[in-house]
Amino acid sequence: MSETAELILTGGEVLTVDSEFTVAQAVAVRGNRILAVGSDTEIRALAGPGTRSLDLAGRTVLPGINDSHLHGATWGLTRPPFALAVGHPAVRSIADIADAVRRAAAETPAGEWITGIGWDVGYLAECVADPGRRPHRLDLDAAAPHHAVCLTDFSGHMTWANSKALELAGIERGVTAPPGGVIETDAADVPTGILKEAAQAAVQELVPPATVAQRKAAIRSAVAALHAEGITSYTEPGLGPGGTRILGGGLGTDSLDAYVELARAGELAARVSVLLLPAPMGGSAADVRENLAGLGVPDDVAADRLAVIGVKVFADGVPPNETGWMSEPYAGGGRGALCVHGSDPGLQQAELAEMVRIAHEAGYQLGVHVTGDRAIDAVVDSFVAAHDAHPRPDARHYVIHGDFVSAASLKKLAAHGYGVNMNPAIKWTIADLMDEVVGKVRSDYQWPVRSANEAGVAVCASSDAPITEPNWRQGVSAMLLRESKATGRVSGPEERVTLEVALRAYTVNAARQDFAESWKGSIEAGKVADLCVLGGDLRATDPHDIPALPIDLTVFDGEVVFERV
Repeated sequence: MSETAELILTGGEVLTVDSEFTVAQAVAVRGNRILAVGSDTEIRALAGPGTRSLDLAGRTVLPGINDSHLHGATWGLTRPPFALAVGHPAVRSIADIADAVRRAAAETPAGEWITGIGWDVGYLAECVADPGRRPHRLDLDAAAPHHAVCLTDFSGHMTWANSKALELAGIERGVTAPPGGVIETDAADVPTGILKEAAQAAVQELVPPATVAQRKAAIRSAVAALHAEGITSYTEPGLGPGGTRILGGGLGTDSLDAYVELARAGELAARVSVLLLPAPMGGSAADVRENLAGLGVPDDVAADRLAVIGVKVFADGVPPNETGWMSEPYAGGGRGALCVHGSDPGLQQAELAEMVRIAHEAGYQLGVHVTGDRAIDAVVDSFVAAHDAHPRPDARHYVIHGDFVSAASLKKLAAHGYGVNMNPAIKWTIADLMDEVVGKVRSDYQWPVRSANEAGVAVCASSDAPITEPNWRQGVSAMLLRESKATGRVSGPEERVTLEVALRAYTVNAARQDFAESWKGSIEAGKVADLCVLGGDLRATDPHDIPALPIDLTVFDGEVVFERV
């Protein structure tokens, strides 16, 4: 006698994302596992008196979405009520941001900090009208003369501070930026309030850190919001001592502690994989060696809810800031640089290789933030060198972002079973801006998903929230269309991919990155019952309309955790 299902979904399109990309009609769930997948007739036969049956009416069922690079704790902490929302389209100008800061100052006791995240210079009206116009400390001084203000841009790699914050941080005329950092100044060599990469730390470390209780509340809020997006798994890409001076400390060890407390209490309703962050931007091999000791998740925490699987390292900056390390100059000059310890590129490359070696030999997977082609080549060569010196089967190291990954590096990544984690929604967001930064040819190539897939690399796609919102449908649409947010201009049509490739990047490939493809990431009997039901037929939807497809139901571990009313 066959087992009785507790939940059956019939009458739809079940995109299993298995090895054959099988399309079924129905799926049955018992406990926290998928009981069966098949035709309506087969699945209805598994119903019993207590079975909940849902008629999909042609809607699409997918595996629970796995956002493989999402700063969950930080995303929660950078949303109201914890911080100002100063991103597009909520704000469209420097004047809008100043107004938001002014309102916050009126409600915040003098002397306390005002923080926010999300502004993008490419969408601020004053900067669009006058390319020479930049956000300036004086814009914020007038709005909050009695408060220190720290506003992180959408990328997390640039901070806009007012004069009071700069004063508290000791940033004044003549101050030298740390290695891998940039302090913008005016013609009189006075800091403008714009700090890039490692230079942000001087201000960020002064922002009062959230308590563990606040972090737990932020994580709960984030997970609930992710359920409404159909997301059941995500990677926290960097928690540890190296994160105390990034995004207001949201990446610090206290956030890892908050996750542990939630998991122990049975209150973590998501599958969270963690990369440890032992070294900050501009960090060293010594940081990695010293800070890995004792950093992790206790053995009594369920590994299918919270698991440390790797180590994150920052290799360079980001192309919009002209801080990604490139082989050829940016349109405005300069090639960027590595953001690790060292007084010249040769020493920095050696330091980066040693950071990779230490984590590799300690048995960790490595996820390395790297964007410029020259930096990516250095990282991939470091992966290979670490493996040659200390062979480890199936280490699954990967490059994070990989904006301008070269054909040679793609070949090496594929040969070793290494991966790349790309950000199609960021491509959609900044495509119109990048022509002026790197030129049209390189701009079109940025995030070459098709090239990576055809090279045999398991491509993952992610939101990098809070850098973009975790609407994975926007990412899928961006991979199918390669169109830009502002104008709809096609950027690199040769890098478009099929729906199957795009969906694998958010499901089974992401599960593989977690070393978990044997038990999650596709809809197959015996795997965990993590499901996402879309409010429409995905395969019949115009790619332009995919981002607006609603999430009707999310099932996590066999339980309905979100249902659209």
